[in-house]
Amino acid sequence: MACASWLHLHSPSLTRVILPILHHPTAFLHRFNIFTSPARFTSSVNQTNPLLTPVHAQAKRGFSSKDHKMASAEDLQFEPPLKIVEYPDPILRKRNKRIDTFDENLKKLVDEMFDVMYKTDGIGLSAPQVGINVQLMVFNPVGERGEGQEIVLVNPRVAKYSKKMVLFNEGCLSFPRIYADVQRPESVKIDAQDINGARFTIDLSELPARVFQHEFDHLQGILFFDRMTDEVLDSICKQLEELEKKYENKTGLPSPEKVETRKRKKAGVGFGKS
Repeated sequence: MACASWLHLHSPSLTRVILPILHHPTAFLHRFNIFTSPARFTSSVNQTNPLLTPVHAQAKRGFSSKDHKMASAEDLQFEPPLKIVEYPDPILRKRNKRIDTFDENLKKLVDEMFDVMYKTDGIGLSAPQVGINVQLMVFNPVGERGEGQEIVLVNPRVAKYSKKMVLFNEGCLSFPRIYADVQRPESVKIDAQDINGARFTIDLSELPARVFQHEFDHLQGILFFDRMTDEVLDSICKQLEELEKKYENKTGLPSPEKVETRKRKKAGVGFGKS
């Protein structure tokens, strides 16, 4: 049985969204790196059309150009191959600048981001995760080069999100081998720009909505453990401490944050809150 398309697009200008998803729902589950737990996901799928979940709750606020400074040409410079930035590198907490230059360099950056995403068995990746602090993300829910739909979102903002919340077991390329439950809205409506600068709107639900929210958090300097309950966070504390120690051994610097001593100031339900 073929899987229904996961994405409902409102603009034909969305670059790279050109390949139909023709896979059984379980075809990409074992490819997860960002998200695991096939049983939990499969049980929540609406096989008729998972994208028709209504988006009915207005987001508390959107993000305008005033919220983020504009990126300079220097901010967008990079040297391939890109490498994944791991927690607790302070790059992951920095403010990410908006992009207003849509050129060949940006397209090359997008290509490199997809390349490292596929090589690390991911299904989504944000620019700060490869050391570039700009408002850019890429993802492909199938997680396989040449299959599924490659989505590029530049300067995204949330227009609406659903009241219905879903608990799901997440992982993150910046937190290798760490997985834990995170609750997020089931569906979102997004305003963004494509790789050529054209504005568009996209509705996402189920897995694509979760991938987007995870990567959107990265663009706000929010990490997935910020949204975990105290009990869930306690279950991965030792692993986070190991990453902090790894950072200290590698850099010779003290960890910029420590899960053991930090005040557990949680990111609120919704977007842009911390």
